Amino acid sequence: MTAGGEGIRVIVADDQEIARTGLRMILDAQPGIEVVGEAADGRRAVELARRLRPDVCLFDIRMPGLDGIEATRRLAGPGVAEPLAVVVITTFDLDEYVYAALRAGARGFLLKDAGPDLLSQAVRAAANGDALIAPNITARLLQTFAYSGRATPPAQPREALTGREEEILATVARGRTNNEIADELHISLSTVKSHIASLMLKLGVRNRVEIAMWAYETKRVKL
Repeated sequence: MTAGGEGIRVIVADDQEIARTGLRMILDAQPGIEVVGEAADGRRAVELARRLRPDVCLFDIRMPGLDGIEATRRLAGPGVAEPLAVVVITTFDLDEYVYAALRAGARGFLLKDAGPDLLSQAVRAAANGDALIAPNITARLLQTFAYSGRATPPAQPREALTGREEEILATVARGRTNNEIADELHISLSTVKSHIASLMLKLGVRNRVEIAMWAYETKRVKL
């Protein structure tokens, strides 16, 4: 459920009808999640998302006309005034796809064999401002691109991080959700959210995925 207590509205974009049907069936079977639209290509997906303003967009990467990465950039990338939550799902376990999707503003990345539980978790996380990347991808991805992803060094914090913020940074980088962080550090959920908001401000990033990427790029967190 979203913060307001209403159901999570999702649009699905995939060029294969059988894939869209499967995703719709899985998501519609989950309590509190409803698929409100489908698209067979990226351009239509962007138009649909801008019109319906869903809570989450679930996009395949390889689509005709406009791929899932560019569609994500147009809906959630830098400079988008009111970004939408996008989760990218693909058959292809390629690091460059994952990195490009996250740089474009995606809040999650899953493989199509992830299964119903992980898929619904990713949608719920995105709808609530969290992010979920398939566990088998996260560590390898962030470690790889910590050293090769940027042409220029990552920016330094606008203000020094506090000790608690360093702890939060480490847990976010390891893929923990807000609830898991609260349990692990024995603090309230509102305190976690406050620290994450402070981290985003100090680091000049837009979401927790970018917090995690910054942590690895600056070698604050190592695997």
